[in-house]
Amino acid sequence: MGDPDSEDLEQREGLGQWEQAGGWQELTVDEAAAGERLDRWLSQALGEAVSRSRVQALIRAGAVRCGDAPVTEPKHKVAAGERYALEVPEAAPAEPLPEPIPLDILYEDRDLVVVNKPAGLVVHPAPGNWSGTLVNALLHHCGETLSGIGGVRRPGIVHRLDRDTSGVMVVAKTDLAHRALSEAFADHGRSGDLERAYDALVWGAPDRLSGTIDAPLGRHAQSRTLRAVVPEGRSDARHAVTRYQVKKRFGSDGRGGAFAALVECRLETGRTHQIRVHMAHIGHPLIGDQDYGRAFRTKVNRLPDEVRPTVAAFHRQALHARLLAFRHPVSGELMRFEAPPPADMKALTRALDIL
Repeated sequence: MGDPDSEDLEQREGLGQWEQAGGWQELTVDEAAAGERLDRWLSQALGEAVSRSRVQALIRAGAVRCGDAPVTEPKHKVAAGERYALEVPEAAPAEPLPEPIPLDILYEDRDLVVVNKPAGLVVHPAPGNWSGTLVNALLHHCGETLSGIGGVRRPGIVHRLDRDTSGVMVVAKTDLAHRALSEAFADHGRSGDLERAYDALVWGAPDRLSGTIDAPLGRHAQSRTLRAVVPEGRSDARHAVTRYQVKKRFGSDGRGGAFAALVECRLETGRTHQIRVHMAHIGHPLIGDQDYGRAFRTKVNRLPDEVRPTVAAFHRQALHARLLAFRHPVSGELMRFEAPPPADMKALTRALDIL
C-alpha cells in the first residue's frame, strides 16, 4: 500500500505521533504501549491504513527498524521510549494487465465497485485464463483509484461467481474495504446484513414450494474441478446450506409434476458450485449445466417444437445472481443491488412459458 493518508497518521491515544523522516514514518513508543507486540502496536498505530498481516510482512522484509537496526520478528516486544521507523513501499503493479473490457457498473465509490458480471467472464486470472477476466477489466477501469490490496495495486475479490453464472458482484478497491467485506462474506450474513439471492431455472420442480438443503460438499470422486455431496465425516467435507423457494412452474411432465421451474436460491454458506450441486442433489439440476445436469439432457427431446431449439441451445447453467445486499465497509450504510436476468435467461424463460 502507498503512504498512508495524513488523516490516518494523526495521533492515536496511547500510541504517539507519526513523523516523516526521509521517506520513513517514525513513531516513539508511549508508556501505555510498553510490552506490546511490535506487529500489533504498529497496526494499531497505523489504524486502518495498513492491515496487520501487511505489517507482519513488512517487518519480516526488514522495512521496520529501531534506531539503526532492522527488527524482523513480529513478536518482538516494544519498550517505552523506543523509536521505530517504518517504510511502507508504494503499491507494486499488479501482475495481470489492464484490459479495456466493457463493464456494467451498478455503483462505484472510493472504496468499492459493484458490477453486473455477464456470463462467460472469468473473475480472476488463472492457468488457461490469464487475460480477458474481470480483474483485467477492473484494473483498466479503476486505474490509480486502486490504493493497493496487501501492497499490490489490484482489485480485492471477496466472492466469486462461476464463469457461466451472471449477476451482481462487489469488489474492494482498498485494503480496508477488502478486509471488512471479506469478513462479512466469510460470516455469510449470520451476524450482519449480507444477503444473496440467485434465480435458477431447473429441470422439474421440488415437491415443496420452499425448503432447505443442508448437505456437506467435498471433492468429486472423478474430477478435481467438480464438487459433490459427501458424508459429513469425510476429511474434505464442508458445511453447506442452501434455502430455496419455487417462484414459478412450467408445463407438466405427465406424472403430476412440472417440466421445469424458476427457483430462487439463497445461500447460508458459500461453497464452490453450491447451488448447482445442491439442486442436482435433490433431483432438479440447473438447465444447461454441462457438469451436474448431463443426465437430464435427453429431456430436451420431449419438449414441443417451438420450445426445443431455445432450450437445446442454452449451454451454460441457468443461474443468475439477482440480488446482493451488504453494509458499506466504511459508511456502514446498507447497500442493496439487483440486476435483471440477462437476455439469454429471459429468452429461456419465455420459451418455457409456452409449456
